[in-house]
Amino acid sequence: MLDYAGVAVFAATGALAASRKHLDIIGYIFFAAVTGIGGGTLRDLVLGATPVFWIRNPLYLVVCCCAGLIVFFSARRMESRYWFLVWLDAIGLSAYCVMGAAKGLAATGSPIVALVTGMLTATFGGILRDLLAGEPSVLMRPEIYVTAALVGACVFTGLSYFGAPLTIASALGVLAAFCIRGGALKYGWTLPVGDPRPPRDPNDVI
Repeated sequence: MLDYAGVAVFAATGALAASRKHLDIIGYIFFAAVTGIGGGTLRDLVLGATPVFWIRNPLYLVVCCCAGLIVFFSARRMESRYWFLVWLDAIGLSAYCVMGAAKGLAATGSPIVALVTGMLTATFGGILRDLLAGEPSVLMRPEIYVTAALVGACVFTGLSYFGAPLTIASALGVLAAFCIRGGALKYGWTLPVGDPRPPRDPNDVI
């Protein structure tokens, strides 16, 4: 069920991005599908799990379509679509980082691979959504994003590796990721940035 819930939430963020661009109903469904299955598709391709998950089980596409339609008929009543977008994205990221880590751990048994697949699954759909919508990428925003997915994947993977029940490991992983991403949105948490000085002129180096 966490799988379907994660896909639905991320699909809703894609549909909300379509709403901000004033697209038609097909645009809503397209954005919902790309965002909902994008991260999981990349994860399966990296793991060599082909055909990818939504081809093996087309119900995921149905979930995306339903999410797109629900947003299409309700977005006009939302006072702030962007507010819904960023917080739904935080929920989707929190669920997806755990799902991706679980699939990576099950497929390879490697905690390191699990962390990578958790991050890819949680972030790639949002990156695709922003690129297609012409919005500033989530990776370019100052507040913490990828780090939240990494922490959630770490918590889940660590607890699972040491024998914690799947339900507890999943719940704590989702909670950890959401707390960090939510804190970043509410309080502007950021990580230290690189050297702000402009790059040297190549002629000076020569």
